[in-house]
Amino acid sequence: MELVIAITLGVLTSTGVYLILRARTFSVVLGLTLLSHGVNLFLFSMGRLTTASPAVIGLVEDYTDPLPQALVLTAIVISFSMTAFVVVLALKAAVELRSDHVDGEDPNEDRQ
Repeated sequence: MELVIAITLGVLTSTGVYLILRARTFSVVLGLTLLSHGVNLFLFSMGRLTTASPAVIGLVEDYTDPLPQALVLTAIVISFSMTAFVVVLALKAAVELRSDHVDGEDPNEDRQ
């Protein structure tokens, strides 16, 4: 189980960083989303990967640490609001600049 989580974490993080370094705004937004999913998976896996253990302290002897679950829930809300804000900024920039390029100018256009 740990190997699957580690591989998934590596794929999400590397794909997110690759997309962030692209020159189009949609790729940057998608990369930020994938990177935030990778961070959420990392935070969630820090709380010991156990099955059939509740996140309630005191009722059973074997419980899961509830702090990483609370951090992941908070991170999901923050990443959703950040993604919505960046999408609005990207749409506004695409309408005003008539380009999807991060720098605001399309490298395929002829410069005069």
